[in-house]
Amino acid sequence: MAKDWWRGAVIYQIYPRSFMDSNGDGIGDLPGITGTLGHVAGLGVDAIWISPFFRSPMKDFGYDVSDYRAVDPIFGTLADFDALLARAHGLGLKIIIDQVLSHTSDQHAWFAASRASRDNPQADWYVWADPQPDGTPPNNWLSVFGGSAWQWDSRRRQYYLHSFLAEQPDLNFHCPAVQEALLGEVKFWCERGVDGFRFDACNHQFHDAQLRDNPPASGGEVSTVRADNPYAMQQHLHDKSQPENLLFLEKLRRLLDGYGAVALGEVGDEDAPPVMARYTERDKRLHLAYSFSLLTSEHSARHLRTQVEALDSALARTDGWGCWAVSNHDVPRVASRWNAAGSADTRRDRLWLALLLSLRGSASVYQGEELGLPEAEVPFELLQDPYGRAFWPEFKGRDGCRTPMPWRADQPHGGFTDGLPWLPVSEAHLALAIDQQAGDPRSMLHYSRALLHWRRTQPLLRTGGMRFFDAPEPLLWFERREGDKALQAVFNLSDAPATLQLDAPLVPLPGSPFAGAGLDGRMLTLPPYGVFMGEPPHAA
Repeated sequence: MAKDWWRGAVIYQIYPRSFMDSNGDGIGDLPGITGTLGHVAGLGVDAIWISPFFRSPMKDFGYDVSDYRAVDPIFGTLADFDALLARAHGLGLKIIIDQVLSHTSDQHAWFAASRASRDNPQADWYVWADPQPDGTPPNNWLSVFGGSAWQWDSRRRQYYLHSFLAEQPDLNFHCPAVQEALLGEVKFWCERGVDGFRFDACNHQFHDAQLRDNPPASGGEVSTVRADNPYAMQQHLHDKSQPENLLFLEKLRRLLDGYGAVALGEVGDEDAPPVMARYTERDKRLHLAYSFSLLTSEHSARHLRTQVEALDSALARTDGWGCWAVSNHDVPRVASRWNAAGSADTRRDRLWLALLLSLRGSASVYQGEELGLPEAEVPFELLQDPYGRAFWPEFKGRDGCRTPMPWRADQPHGGFTDGLPWLPVSEAHLALAIDQQAGDPRSMLHYSRALLHWRRTQPLLRTGGMRFFDAPEPLLWFERREGDKALQAVFNLSDAPATLQLDAPLVPLPGSPFAGAGLDGRMLTLPPYGVFMGEPPHAA
């Protein structure tokens, strides 16, 4: 592939605990992924992003790393990873791995050394601070998972910062030795041959060295968490997205460029577009970044246009690049989250996938989206996610989007494992299993394959510019253009037919998987959840 293969690429996210279990212990693993890569390659995606598989006590299921260079035994071995990498490359797939640099597990050797005393060589590798005179935490910063972001440590008689769980202490990026150590961990995987990295919470890597309090939220912010979480009550001006991070990202980029590896950053910020623009400034820092802009419950045409235009406008100033997602391992699945009617509807699932793959930027497709999987119901007694246990029942956590993939409806646990799965396989998912959909030309899986392969023939959908046209709710109408080539896309986001007067005649793009639209001159009629993509007649 070309050096800039990532521009407009489709990245398939695999959550390894839930993809395929090869040894019957109920937890997905690397050999399980390797054995099922044929399904992924057959979809027509460009790359795979694998969520963390490093050694970890699994307090946050791998996002609490205790050894960056070791595969956790539940997932396999380094040899298993090498085999996966070779198999993927043989199928023409790139491999992107998750790297969690902003924090480690409290079981990491670095933290054990840091907490041992205030004067050892690694004492300042984490964010330590004295209590206030009354014994309370140093400031008002909050954890994403609820409560104070500070945890008392009786050994050092200081607090340490944790933006997430108390078992995930934040590294001190103001310490040059920390930066160099982390670059060494990234280099280890570069030399193993990975094609890129997804950097978790990459705007959390620096904190305000003065430890200033965050001000209260003014009400205009787009919070990255639920309103019932106190984290949403602050403007996070001082605990993340600090300017010093830009210099570290430049060091990171220089390292990656030496290996031809790509950097995808996760940016969780209340004002994400300008942060993403700075972080992806062309050839300087990350290659591309994504935010939570389309991972909320709001999905009106107006909201979608606002979010996309905000990012496009910001990126235009830096020649940066975005990556869109409508589902991932942190939020309810889009088939349920954007489902006002509450009932299953393949037409709606097709629309969301078509929209995702039509926006300017790259796209991340979460495992199971190709099947139209809805959010699974996990009873409290089987809940694994500490986030969900803390906020139950108003928020049930992230387990509902992390349940195992259904491979075969006629096998126990959907063919995912021979043992007891770490999360139950949803009964609602069995009817949508891969074996049930594979031979059905009307299925979501058949449509997903057709759409992804067709998109590969449409260079405008990969790299073309984008502009919106005004259209009434529930219609979304935009153009993708490059030079004198252009196409227009119209989406009906409702369960009722809709009409739109086009500015000029269009003809349907040849070979597209979209059906049901009617054209009478410039009058376009779309069925419920209908999609139309067309081009000027002279270009046909």
